[in-house]
Amino acid sequence: MKNFFPAAIFLFFFAGVSVNAQSLFDSSVKNTGTKNSFSLNGYVRGSVYGAGETYDITNGFGEVSLKAGLKTGNIRFSSDIRFRSGYAYNERRNELEIKEAYAGYSSNSLDIFLGEQIITWGRTDGFNPTNNVTPMNYFFFSGNPDDQLMPNLMLRANWRITHTINWEIIALPVFRPSIYRYNFFRVGENASFVEEILPEKTFKNAGLASRLNFEFSGIGFSFSYFRGYDPFYGFDVNSISFDTGEPVITFIPAFYQKSTAGFDMALPIGPVIWRNEAAYNFTENEDDKIYIPSLGLSYVTALEYSIGNITLLAQYIGNYVPDYNPLFEPELTDPTNPMALMQYATETVYYEAEIYNRKIFKQDEKFHHAISATISGRFIRETLNVEFSGFYNITTEEYLIRPKIELSIGNGLSISSGYMFMEGPDGSIFNQTSPIMNGAFLEFKASF
Repeated sequence: MKNFFPAAIFLFFFAGVSVNAQSLFDSSVKNTGTKNSFSLNGYVRGSVYGAGETYDITNGFGEVSLKAGLKTGNIRFSSDIRFRSGYAYNERRNELEIKEAYAGYSSNSLDIFLGEQIITWGRTDGFNPTNNVTPMNYFFFSGNPDDQLMPNLMLRANWRITHTINWEIIALPVFRPSIYRYNFFRVGENASFVEEILPEKTFKNAGLASRLNFEFSGIGFSFSYFRGYDPFYGFDVNSISFDTGEPVITFIPAFYQKSTAGFDMALPIGPVIWRNEAAYNFTENEDDKIYIPSLGLSYVTALEYSIGNITLLAQYIGNYVPDYNPLFEPELTDPTNPMALMQYATETVYYEAEIYNRKIFKQDEKFHHAISATISGRFIRETLNVEFSGFYNITTEEYLIRPKIELSIGNGLSISSGYMFMEGPDGSIFNQTSPIMNGAFLEFKASF
């Protein structure tokens, strides 16, 4: 079990890079003041991510994105379709991805949309404990973390109660988990992962989310609630066999339901914006299932300061487990008893698995403390964007750095490049995942 660890690749965005909460419709279809309007735009890009320890070329592709939007009276539709061809993990890939595709009704006070949509909640940067709606593909590597956002089939209603208050309700009839690809990683000589089994597509397994948002001139804040399966999940022990004399183990990704009460706010104070976000997660049967986290509080507080073309963002990220119970390593009571040996081996497997599940959910300690910082600036008439992000987990001593530079050449063409490096003590998540996660990226993108 020495090499046993999970692929908790939620760590990719720990560089503190912002995830844009704007929907495609907001960016593609503009109110032109006419009764009917249609928009068609997109981009063509080439992207490569690699030079890591495990893969020379982790991910490389050419991609075409076509975005279309229609406004006619109160009817709306929006879509983002991507065609991609290239390589990922030494395999040839040809993919068609529907990033978003939805239609519906929109008026001055009410929006109702149905289809594949990407919705992200929260006012802090990259670390959003209130965002439980959108799954992530943590194994899609490129220079833009937003590429990891995955759509969900949802029915979304947004009621603008006043010009400063809106109430959003989202129904998720089908659960879609994030992508971790546990099977990409070594889990020990006699251990492996099997394919996950998704929850049944029934109404009782559907998700529901609601957010009451206030946008005043001096402050913005919201209260949110989520009930359903968490797209961010752990794993369970599927089977243990002693037929060969040694334990042969299979693990399986495992999903759990939770309820989350959240709050976020942004308060401008002169040149500084003070942002806060917190979520309390309620779970059940956490004492009986190793893949269900305990009840806990996740929170972020941040200060954003801008001067000229320079922006500095500093964040503190914390996690608190009120009913934290430490794990105790199993003991072998009778080395000469075969049944005692089997019992000890079984208990050790579950002990090691629960340790790593706790690391995934940042619940291996009662408190988790981490900090992140991002400094960015635009130069040369805003054609050059330079960004440097860093993350340090005070509790686990893991760290990550991510520099990035982007140059806009003109006529819709931009070039971006950067590097991500993460590391931590032996046995930590960062230490185990860095051979695949670390790497440089280069991208050429032409928009139209």
